[in-house]
Amino acid sequence: MALSSQAPPAFVRLAAHPLRWRLLTELANSDYRVRELVALVGEPQNLVSYHLRLLRDGGLVTATRSSFDGRDSYYHLDLDRCTNALADTGAALHPALRREPAPHPPVDLRRPPGVGVLFVCTGNSARSPIAEALLRHRTGGQVEVASAGSQPKPRHHPNAIRVLHEEFGIDITGQHPRHLDTVTGSRFDYVISLCDKAREACPDFPDHPRRVHWSIPDPATAGSTDQTSYPAFQHITTDIDTRVRHLLAVLTASHS
Repeated sequence: MALSSQAPPAFVRLAAHPLRWRLLTELANSDYRVRELVALVGEPQNLVSYHLRLLRDGGLVTATRSSFDGRDSYYHLDLDRCTNALADTGAALHPALRREPAPHPPVDLRRPPGVGVLFVCTGNSARSPIAEALLRHRTGGQVEVASAGSQPKPRHHPNAIRVLHEEFGIDITGQHPRHLDTVTGSRFDYVISLCDKAREACPDFPDHPRRVHWSIPDPATAGSTDQTSYPAFQHITTDIDTRVRHLLAVLTASHS
């Protein structure tokens, strides 16, 4: 039988390498810095950095500069890109394997004891309340969700209120930022930090919840006025909503 001269799809070439697959698996759970990935996979930093560069060149992984330490970067796996790449890979093998990306599974988290999620950022005025509102919206209130900040602002940023109202019809005008100290005794299954600085300041919680980090820049610093910073709020809200939608499958699986 003659061998096909067609090269394997790019996703196969990238993901088939054992170390790159391990990196993809770890980044599917959380954003990480290089040194953290080195510890997780048990390989030298130069080797990990080399394979991360290949994953970045292939468009599967992105990197953002840490707002806590500008010498560091956080790596993030683009799960939507992986979804499309997997669909294209199946079609490349045989047309019958062409599949449209599966819809997000229905959420049923109402069985006791329920799932508790805490979102954390520094000011609890933009990123974490946006995430809280979107997860509550996406689950119809079935998830016990809260947000808090390590240094909460007096009020929510007006652009956080505006973007949720204009893009999703969500009203958070009656809510206010709160300090992490007000929730440290509560039980959560997941504690998700959205701010590099808050990740470093986040305390321990009872029952050892799963810690996840989403490295998302502060949209309030993107412009000198609320009007000029609004596009940044739209951008990070889209990013957070994408991550929340992917989180739904994890919450459903962990609760079943």
